[in-house]
Amino acid sequence: MKAGDELPALEIPVTRTLIVAGAVASRDYQDVHHDAEAARAKGSPDIFMNILTTNGLVGRYVTDHFGPAARLRAVRIRLGAPNYPGDTMVLTGTVTALGPDGTAEVRIVGANGLGHHVTGTVTVSVQEQDS
Repeated sequence: MKAGDELPALEIPVTRTLIVAGAVASRDYQDVHHDAEAARAKGSPDIFMNILTTNGLVGRYVTDHFGPAARLRAVRIRLGAPNYPGDTMVLTGTVTALGPDGTAEVRIVGANGLGHHVTGTVTVSVQEQDS
């Protein structure tokens, strides 16, 4: 592994079930994440994914790539275009730095049909840790 290495893309179908389940699992009961009528009343064309679900998907993307010994050290993300049902989010990543302590910094982009849903960096420990 070296700076500049790209992670394989991960396509995630954005379904109503994913949006609602992610919101409920993260205890986010805002109606815009599960009630289409309420979301429309607040100016959105449909329900949309919450940041906690996005954060979990970003973390999964990185740890799936680096394997079971990987440990997330920092996840710094910013949301952009909403993830609506029926779209697909494609996560991509590039290793931007390697630390002497066995960490890697990965630049993340999650894009959908409207643009970038999420951008940011993830710092992950990639050395095997003693239990």
